[in-house]
Amino acid sequence: MNWGRIFIAGLVAGVVINVSEAILNVPVLGDDWAEAMAALGKPSEFSSGQIAVFNVMGFLIGIAIVWLYAAIRPRYGAGPRTALCAAAATWFLSYGLPSVGQIAMDLWPLRAMVIALVWGLVEMIVAGLVGGWLYREPITV
Repeated sequence: MNWGRIFIAGLVAGVVINVSEAILNVPVLGDDWAEAMAALGKPSEFSSGQIAVFNVMGFLIGIAIVWLYAAIRPRYGAGPRTALCAAAATWFLSYGLPSVGQIAMDLWPLRAMVIALVWGLVEMIVAGLVGGWLYREPITV
C-alpha cells in the first residue's frame, strides 16, 4: 500500500466530509440539533474545541475510507466499485451502527437522524470516489 497516497487522498476525502457536514449541521439541521441539545440541557451551539474534534474525526474517517480502499483493492480491483464498497463499509461502521443506539434511546429527533444518515451515506460515497480516484499504488521496479 502507498501510505503517502492513503494519507493525502484521505485528507482530501476528509475535506469532502467536513464541508458536507458543515452544510448538513448548520443550514440544513442546525435548528433541529439546537432544539435537541436544549432539550438535553446542553448549549445549543458547539464550542470551537468541539468543532475541531468533529473536523479531526472527518479527516480520520476520510483516511479510513482510503485505507480500506487500498486494502481491498487487490481483491476487488481498482475503480469506483471498490471505492463504493470501502465508502459503504466505512459509513456502516462509523455512522450507521452508532446511530442505531442513539435512535433506540430516542436521543435525537428521528427525522433529523434519518436525514443525517442518508446525507452521510451520500457524502461517504462522494468522499470514497474522490479518495479512490486519488489513490495510486507505489511504482515497483
